[in-house]
Amino acid sequence: MKIKSQRDFFSGLLLIFVGAAFAIGATNYNFGAAVRPGPGYFPFGLGIILAILGVIVFVTSFVRHCTDGDPIGSIPWRPLLCVVGAIVFFGVFLPILGFVITFPLMIVLTAFASTEFTWKDALLNALVLTVASYAIFIFGLQLNIPVWPV
Repeated sequence: MKIKSQRDFFSGLLLIFVGAAFAIGATNYNFGAAVRPGPGYFPFGLGIILAILGVIVFVTSFVRHCTDGDPIGSIPWRPLLCVVGAIVFFGVFLPILGFVITFPLMIVLTAFASTEFTWKDALLNALVLTVASYAIFIFGLQLNIPVWPV
């Protein structure tokens, strides 16, 4: 069989891999029952659904008609590094700096990924998202997240 869409082919493989990894990782947790699901129930189900969608995308890569083979193109390194770096920054510095400092800095770091970056938009997004996230996760759900620096 000939691959007719490179994008669908590699996207399908990635979805299958990530879905299978989540489903396999979820088997380490208690499933519970449908009436009272445990911590492994939801990630296992999502992993299976993601893997099934990956199989569908993978199979369509062989039957979808594209004039030029739908090439992948170059990797956008700046957005990739900015987003992954911001998430790593958040994970490392949240216990040290607290939510109020780490979260807006993470938003600004992810905004650097855009070619249309402006300080005004990045700071406004950081303010709005920080207030909304604080209201949802800390005030509403009462999650035990360090709010202020140690």
